[in-house]
Amino acid sequence: MRSGVFAWLANGKLSIGLDEPREGARGFYDHIVQRPSPLTHAVDWYLGVLPVLGVPVDREFQWLPPRPAAAESVRRQWPVDGARWIVLQPGARWSNKRWPVESYAELVRLLAPANAGFHFAVLGGEDDRPLGEVIARAEPTRCLDLTGRLSLPEMVEWIRLSELMVSNDTGPMHVADALGTPVVALLGPTEPRRTGPYGQLDHVLQLNLPCVPCLKARCGYAKPFECLRAIPPAAVFDAVQRRLASTPPRPARSNAAVKSPD
Repeated sequence: MRSGVFAWLANGKLSIGLDEPREGARGFYDHIVQRPSPLTHAVDWYLGVLPVLGVPVDREFQWLPPRPAAAESVRRQWPVDGARWIVLQPGARWSNKRWPVESYAELVRLLAPANAGFHFAVLGGEDDRPLGEVIARAEPTRCLDLTGRLSLPEMVEWIRLSELMVSNDTGPMHVADALGTPVVALLGPTEPRRTGPYGQLDHVLQLNLPCVPCLKARCGYAKPFECLRAIPPAAVFDAVQRRLASTPPRPARSNAAVKSPD
């Protein structure tokens, strides 16, 4: 609805938008682009706007080109070089999109001894600081709590330099996907074929419950938040280990010693 209103207020000669009946935006557009099927991924649906404009769909381009200033800011502030990093994204706008923070902490406890060369960076906004604190306590010498400490460009560069992301269904998951960073995604109420990590749907963990996917911001199941609470850390650990084993390590940026995060 908000997008439709702003498009209308722009007062252009032609307004093109997506046919999303749930949000009522289509009434503001001169031309609407239908979703080819209920399970068409959002990326493909959005790209469907281009042919209407006579623009060919070309996927051979770099998503989110590097920002040297942001990358330098990251290197200046934190012990990045010479380390291998796994980033964790424990927050999400919907509370029922969040895998329990205790499960993230347990995942770190499982991963740390099995992956001696890796450190863990916890991403998130200011509201996610309590989550970052819980996870960092699980392995204080190997975890770097970045919640509430990064600008958006710095977050992108952290994801770019990392070898893998474990994430809930939220914006940074899609950033990792766009950058080509391997993702292990934990989904509950949403449909991965519609809005999961594009091109990495084989690496989504989602339980087969009667209510999944409900596509609702509030949980109405008999066991609240069961769709995510019941995903065991051991299963996520196994998924991470498989991804790391199948992905070539990224070259270290230097041979500099890595300081213990504090």
